[in-house]
Amino acid sequence: MEATPSFHAPFLHRPSAGTTPFKGFAVVVSLLSLVALIVHHLPDTPSAALKPTPMQPRGVAEGVSAKSNPSLLNQPPFNWTNAMFSWQRSAYHFQPEKNWMNDPNGPLYHKGWYHLFYQYNPYLAIWGNITWGHAVSRDLIHWLYLPLAMVPDRWYDIYGVWSGSATFLPDGQILMLYTGKTNESVQVQNLAYPANLSDPLLLHWLKYPGNPVLVPPPGIQPDDFRDPTTAWLGPDGTWRLTLGSKFDTTLGISLVYQTKNFRDYELLDGVLHAVPGTGMWECVDFYPVAINGSVALDTSALGPGIKHVLKASLDDTKVDHYAIGSYDPVTDKWTPDNPEEDVGIGLKVDYGRYYASKTFFDQHKQRRVLWGWINETDTETADLQKGWASLQTIPRTVLYDNKTGTNILQWPVEEVESLRMNSTMFKEVLVEPGSVVPLDIGTATQLDIVAEFEIEPLDISSTTNQVLDCGGGAVDRSTYGPYGLLVIADASLSELTPIYFRPLNASDGSLETYFCTDTTRSSKASDVFKQVYGGKVPVLDDEKYNMRVLVDHSIVESFAQGGRTVVSSRIYPTEAIYGAARLFLFNNASGVNVKATLTIWEMNSAFIRRFPFEGDDSV
Repeated sequence: MEATPSFHAPFLHRPSAGTTPFKGFAVVVSLLSLVALIVHHLPDTPSAALKPTPMQPRGVAEGVSAKSNPSLLNQPPFNWTNAMFSWQRSAYHFQPEKNWMNDPNGPLYHKGWYHLFYQYNPYLAIWGNITWGHAVSRDLIHWLYLPLAMVPDRWYDIYGVWSGSATFLPDGQILMLYTGKTNESVQVQNLAYPANLSDPLLLHWLKYPGNPVLVPPPGIQPDDFRDPTTAWLGPDGTWRLTLGSKFDTTLGISLVYQTKNFRDYELLDGVLHAVPGTGMWECVDFYPVAINGSVALDTSALGPGIKHVLKASLDDTKVDHYAIGSYDPVTDKWTPDNPEEDVGIGLKVDYGRYYASKTFFDQHKQRRVLWGWINETDTETADLQKGWASLQTIPRTVLYDNKTGTNILQWPVEEVESLRMNSTMFKEVLVEPGSVVPLDIGTATQLDIVAEFEIEPLDISSTTNQVLDCGGGAVDRSTYGPYGLLVIADASLSELTPIYFRPLNASDGSLETYFCTDTTRSSKASDVFKQVYGGKVPVLDDEKYNMRVLVDHSIVESFAQGGRTVVSSRIYPTEAIYGAARLFLFNNASGVNVKATLTIWEMNSAFIRRFPFEGDDSV
């Protein structure tokens, strides 16, 4: 199909009505060591003797959480309508029927069903009353809501059933370790397991009578000890797990425990890893990747040809960082390949609005699958009005990028392609400097876009003093960019969200490329956060620039160069909604033409709903 160029003046700078939500953090202090500690808490009874603990009524909530949206002070409230709120709700991303959701917890595959547990407030669309929500799917896309899995009903989790992870034992047993906040506001680790392992839906969970199984060791503050990982089996036959903490205020650390029975634990010498200046680590993830880049590995995989990814969610900045390195299973220490890109100071899992991610090994399809939480960027007042807040990303596969050797590759699971409907193709569309080209595709609110860009040969012999980042957004022109897509835009371009590449000359004469999302003009509303997201993306000499973009109403997920760099964002347009939403190509470079080849699919809804239990007339 042909696209007709529409020549406009290059994007002009317009001051954003939004504000920047997070501040950077400074690197301070030097690495400190921790004393080896041993913690024993539980009676020495065999695993088979674990007895059921009947559930009690839920506990009370306490206070507010930093996971809640920051206040948008001094911003006049926008007059949102129910139609606008209805449009914002996603069609094929997972989110509960109503109320608040945050971290993904304990994802797993069991007897034909994928399970997702998640932090959930059953009562309001703001953080609090944290329980474990539960949903199942045959394909990671079409989800069915189940009853709550765990509620805060014990002294050791009365102030919240917080995040945790699942571990499969060799005999098929499933153990869930999770953080609870006690009646004295201490973070402790607890054990739970299915009441009936033969139940494919895993409807009922039992809490171990000996909980908590771990308490904060000496030197760790009672509120800095949380989010245990999936355990891995060491070469000595004992299990290890790590969890997040901090020491001396700013030293982010991951503690390592070993256990033979998941009741008695030993805190190993030192830490798995620590990075000064990164603050509290939470939702730590630790998993192996094959350096051939072609297969995923079980969490316990060790040996030659394997590296390990260490990821931490930084509580101070609400950003997920990762690094690739080497794990020594004898000393239980992890070392980054590149100390300059260590955890918290280098690569991000996602350069947008994304947090608390967690992977699991899908034994059904032999792949590692990544979940991540996408928070709102509007106000809590608006969330209470619409009755819901937050969603999860489309699950992503994770592999090691053996072409660069420096990063992971994230890609939407193949099952999302089952939602593709009508497709439209555009081949080698010329986009001249300063032009915007409309793409006639009809409805543009639920899309899967695959785009490839060719630019004229670049003369990078002359360097410039340009800042090497996403700049001031799509209005910030340079010789070679930005160029890309305008999603969820209205016909007059008064609201739009650019997804773009920005190639720049580095001081050494090389070319660096940044992949970015600019939400500063995504909405006319003043009471939403609007900023420019993005990061550097490696583009090899024999590669064309390519991106994939999933558009689903108020959520946009963008993947560059096969998933080397990913940016997720939330947008809240007031006019570019329903039939008014359009899609455009743009080129804001000052010196090069761009040719774009695209395939665009309209996406169906995933029709997420309650599980159809027999006799349930509410379904």
